[in-house]
Amino acid sequence: MQNLDIIVLIVYVLLVTGFGCLFYRRSSDVEGFMVAHRRLPGWVVGLSIFGTYLSSISFLALPGKAYASNWSAFVFSLSLPFAAWVATRWFIPLYRSTGDVSAYAYLERRFGLWARLYALVFYLLTQLARMGTIFFLVALAMETLTGWDLPAIIIITGILVTLYTFVGGIEAVIWTDAIQSLILTLGALVSLLTIIWIMPGGLGQIIDIASAADKTSLGSFDLTFTEQGFWLVMLYGIFINLQNFGIDQSYVQRYQTARSLSDARRSVWIGALTYIPVSALFLFLGTALFAFYQLNLGVLPNEVTGDRVFPHFIVNELPAGLTGLVIAALFAAAMSSADTSMNSSASLLMNDVYLRLLKPQATPGSQIKFLRGMTLVLGVLGTSTALLMISIKGALDAWWSLAGIFSGGMLGLFLLGVLSRRARSFEAATAVVIGVLVITWASLSPAQEAWWANPLHSFMTIIIGTLTIFLVGAVLSRGRGRMEKSSPPKTLFDLDE
Repeated sequence: MQNLDIIVLIVYVLLVTGFGCLFYRRSSDVEGFMVAHRRLPGWVVGLSIFGTYLSSISFLALPGKAYASNWSAFVFSLSLPFAAWVATRWFIPLYRSTGDVSAYAYLERRFGLWARLYALVFYLLTQLARMGTIFFLVALAMETLTGWDLPAIIIITGILVTLYTFVGGIEAVIWTDAIQSLILTLGALVSLLTIIWIMPGGLGQIIDIASAADKTSLGSFDLTFTEQGFWLVMLYGIFINLQNFGIDQSYVQRYQTARSLSDARRSVWIGALTYIPVSALFLFLGTALFAFYQLNLGVLPNEVTGDRVFPHFIVNELPAGLTGLVIAALFAAAMSSADTSMNSSASLLMNDVYLRLLKPQATPGSQIKFLRGMTLVLGVLGTSTALLMISIKGALDAWWSLAGIFSGGMLGLFLLGVLSRRARSFEAATAVVIGVLVITWASLSPAQEAWWANPLHSFMTIIIGTLTIFLVGAVLSRGRGRMEKSSPPKTLFDLDE
């Protein structure tokens, strides 16, 4: 990196961190720290949701996917409108009607304390792994781009993100995410325009090379569940996005920060509809990289493939200043993803553990101290997880398999609660046990040669797990008589009434 690039990066990081710290006064009480006094406009909450989708993984993975194969990943984006419609039609009114900050308080009222704690534990573990993965991946890319020490990058990133999340609370998280999502998009746009500029034939030449190599295909349209085709990715995207909008604390908490129900609904549509064209931008960037290096054979080292192509281009092809801007965008992706995990996890620990189990009568002062303390603890744990990944990289894939097991169980349990009036604690617990066993088999089954191996594509795991829990719970609850006079907490049917 040249001096100008380093200056651009440092100035950006200091400005974002300082901006986040400006919200200290607004987050000085519990309501401000967790839900920003429920007064934020829908557009800024929507940009924050959009920023959550654009993580550092997407920043590298989408161009890498398009460079190495095709645009099949875009089908995931096309599933967003359906999930957004479901969220705005039912999920958001459900959560706004309860007023709960915790996404899992509803599960306790529906099925008992075990359901709330089950969802809490595995959400926290998943977010801890998510923070570690984000810090590790961005540091890995930054090491390649800058030559700086990998552990040092992880520690500095962890300190900066923890600092403004600790000081500014959810309002700092949402406003910085909104700004950083724009920086992310700008970084990708600058890179794409640079490629178009340096290509002899411009945009038309990129399209011609990509078309000849079938790089813009959305995948096979055959209805199969064993290979990654259009319909499988669409189905997978629907379930993943329903999970995001329905049970992910970082999304549910944002619904409560909006100043009205209409603003909360608008935020989801803004986040979903903004991500669709921007994901296409990142994919087209990967296609443009493919065309550029096809035209310049021998320039790209053999070991640089997939996700590594974009960082290589940033360092070797972008002019001074623009390199710093794009690296700042990559850094922004990490910050806007990790701060969300920290704040949402601290809020859950406060509501589901501290107030629910340890100190129900805690004073407001004690609550804000607990929130800030947990933010620091989570920052340290997330940074430590990233440092461990330097030497235990092989454990990452195994952990994500386990995380998928339990997140699938959470979605199925939530859908059972909001769609079935008769389901109670026993049916729900039985369904979860059976569902988790099915997901474990689907995730960890051996090679295809074994008679009991899973013949389906890995994308089907969350689908069959979710459906198993919902259907088992629904069938078991069919044997119940008429509902008791004390009806359960609101379901989607009650909202319609």
